[in-house]
Amino acid sequence: MPNLTVYRPLTPSKDPGYADAQMPYLKSLLKQITDKNAISLVWFYTPMALPLLEGVDPDRVVYDCMDELSLFKNPPAGLLEREDALLKRADIVFTGGPSLYRAKKDRHPDVHCFPSSVDASHFRQALDRNIAHPSQESLPHPRLGFYGVIDERLDTDLVARVADARPEWQIVLVGPVAQKIDADTLPQRPNIHYLGQQSYADLPKFLAAWDVCLMPFAMNESTRFISPTKSLEYMAAELPIVSTPVTDVVDLHSDVVEIAATPEEFIAACERVLSMSSEAIRARIRAMREKLSRTSWDATAESMRTLLDALLEERADMVENLAAASVSNAANAASASHRVAASRSMEASPRTGLAAAPRAGSQAAINDD
Repeated sequence: MPNLTVYRPLTPSKDPGYADAQMPYLKSLLKQITDKNAISLVWFYTPMALPLLEGVDPDRVVYDCMDELSLFKNPPAGLLEREDALLKRADIVFTGGPSLYRAKKDRHPDVHCFPSSVDASHFRQALDRNIAHPSQESLPHPRLGFYGVIDERLDTDLVARVADARPEWQIVLVGPVAQKIDADTLPQRPNIHYLGQQSYADLPKFLAAWDVCLMPFAMNESTRFISPTKSLEYMAAELPIVSTPVTDVVDLHSDVVEIAATPEEFIAACERVLSMSSEAIRARIRAMREKLSRTSWDATAESMRTLLDALLEERADMVENLAAASVSNAANAASASHRVAASRSMEASPRTGLAAAPRAGSQAAINDD
């Protein structure tokens, strides 16, 4: 967009993200930006970036908590301490789902829940099954697919169990393997296909080739608070979805998503959606469409903007009240100072205190003078 500038810092440090070794370089680069621009809003997705707030004086600070990062594998040192500090500094907190909201609502006075939305028009491209990505052209049906980062949140044992139980099913996994995961430990089967990281633009093409969309998340600490964006993206493609019982998926989407807790239940759920009647499929699609009609990133952005505007107005009112109070206090102080000075002057020199009402016995002293 014409009013959007993206800065991508390049530094000599090999440390990841907002590691301490990166901070001197990032602060120097950030200063070049803040020297030229007034920063009215600072928006944090990770507490690890908090040191960059030093030297910046924004009107508002937002903590947009999308994941409980401390529960991921090998979290960065100091993450919890920085989150505590960020929660004290932030003016407002957004959370990416109901479970995260419940985890943060008592840690800050102004927390709001904004579950993931969807760019429905983008993922509805998959409704044209003719756009299917050529990388899957040679794979027979049925094809059961997942896209996302392959890390500790993916239940690879479950994937292997499904592949072993139904060798005729083709399981397609699209996404990068996280550096913290040893790729050699991932299950290797003739019917499991790792297609690597793909562009956002191409994701509808992968959806267009699938018969079932999978969310085989591991039920562990790393998935305790997740609210998968892909839930609604899969729905936009109007494909059946099978998921493990992730809390936010159960709470928000169990009316249109098959929930399965064990490998046996997961396999049975996949079989069930693959054999759904035309009438059941149409009913499920109607429910998906109705759900999608109630959400959009535009609506989410507008709601966030309303909250931020109110925050800014509140701050402006507070500044105005403080300024008025300061003026009033200054006036009162000046008046009090004048009264004290006059009183002291009268006591020190009766001649200059003649305008004041004389105290008992002072008239004689004045006359004597």
